[in-house]
Amino acid sequence: MTTMDLNVSPLGQVEGDLDVRVKITDGVVSDAWTEAAMFRGFEIILKGKDPQAGLIMTPRICGICGGSHLYKACYALDTAWGTYVPPNATRVRNIAQACETLQSIPRWFYAIMGPDLTASQYAGAPSYEEVARRFAPYVGASYQTGVTLSQLPVEVYAIFGGQWPHSSFMIPGGVMSAPTLSDVTRSISILEHWGREWLEGQWLGCSVDRWLENKNWDDILAWMDENESQHNSDCAVFIRWAQEIGLDKYGEGYGNYLATGTFLNPELYTNPTVEGRNAALQSRSGIYAGGAWFDFDQARVTEDITHSFYRGTGSRHPWDGVTDPIDPADGASQGKYTWAKAPRYEVPDLGFVPLEVGPLARQMIAARPDAADFQDSDQLIKNVVDQLGPNVLTRVLARVHEAPKYFKYVMTWLNELDLHEDFYAKPAEPESGKGFGSTEAARGALSDWIVLENGKIANYQVITPTAWNIGPRDGNDVLGPMEKAFLGTPITNPDFPVELGQVAHSYDSCLVCTVHAYDGKTGRELAKFRMGGG
Repeated sequence: MTTMDLNVSPLGQVEGDLDVRVKITDGVVSDAWTEAAMFRGFEIILKGKDPQAGLIMTPRICGICGGSHLYKACYALDTAWGTYVPPNATRVRNIAQACETLQSIPRWFYAIMGPDLTASQYAGAPSYEEVARRFAPYVGASYQTGVTLSQLPVEVYAIFGGQWPHSSFMIPGGVMSAPTLSDVTRSISILEHWGREWLEGQWLGCSVDRWLENKNWDDILAWMDENESQHNSDCAVFIRWAQEIGLDKYGEGYGNYLATGTFLNPELYTNPTVEGRNAALQSRSGIYAGGAWFDFDQARVTEDITHSFYRGTGSRHPWDGVTDPIDPADGASQGKYTWAKAPRYEVPDLGFVPLEVGPLARQMIAARPDAADFQDSDQLIKNVVDQLGPNVLTRVLARVHEAPKYFKYVMTWLNELDLHEDFYAKPAEPESGKGFGSTEAARGALSDWIVLENGKIANYQVITPTAWNIGPRDGNDVLGPMEKAFLGTPITNPDFPVELGQVAHSYDSCLVCTVHAYDGKTGRELAKFRMGGG
């Protein structure tokens, strides 16, 4: 038996730092630690500020999910203040939220996953030449088109929000300005172009409606060979390639999922409340754990700081959360190793467990029976997971499956806007209260908890999808979701551990990457490797 320690620092590709330490035994990852290497402290910044400060500050948490941060921050204040939100405003918020996700899907696939797919170690595989022709960074034919056209959905966001990123146009009671007929027709035209040129023309090789006819894995296999256009689509090429290089063989994780849901029904959520949120969600909230579904209840969420660089141990609900940083050197002496807290959810009969969030989680919840007529009900990805298991392939497939779904949602909402009705209702501004706002960013569940006292923010806690997925061990030393997903991953070349990148990038944490490989016996550095150059 041979043992090696591999330090990956950092392993994301976007912003912030994610360091990963793994222990490799006989060429397979046998233990893992995910380490968020940057303290940002937005919770501390917001304490004592005006209640609306969260609308300005939280979108700055992330340069690529700013709209999602604004969306949930606005609903957190809506629930704390007890606002009225006109249906038109809800539609505009939904349009903006979905458009941000739509732009993220091709950018993530080509710029984040793409470099992993064309790694040099696969050069001898039969399909490598075609995959490299399409997906090679910067020069691939599909890479260039996909990344360029990805800007179109956020052009629609900017039409409604004034700019993207970092818009603050969503406010308690609605949105800051009413769109014109020209705004709506222009938005429809832009999205139709994106759908025709990339989504249908390049990614699917068929209509959105044809793809959505697929209900199980066998349907997908038949769809790939139905005609030449579908067979040669980027989606079909990816699926075949993923199986050829074994992306369906690792990255499993716990198989337990959480979605807080998004896209509020305009008619059912005119008076936002924490209690009334679940029933009004089009993309449903829920938990899938231990092979069963459960309702989502924000009161069951906690954050454990036992292994995090914060004072103390144990866990708290976010309304009672404390963000009290300590020197990492002092923390290391206490067994702490990351700036990320460890979110956990109390699942009935299972206790406080780590849950994966993101597109795969959303699609597992979409398969839950008994959806209302307006809610997403979709068995496809659940069936694929039942057939193939959770892994890198199924996690990627879940995300790209959302593109045709969200595209149809946005086109519907655009056509439902009533330009003669209100887009804003001025709220009362009570000095005290508690609020909860959440959405599904491209990367998963994104939530704010706000406490107001004497007209100021007494507490503000944010749990990001990255925190859910890369959070550390908890007080019981139970691994976080990504730590668990690394276990069993084969490392064919420790000088170039692309497999670790594939697992991490399938989660798409909002964090960036370099790899340091060390011999576990001698401590000698074997290689330094930067994932994708991001």
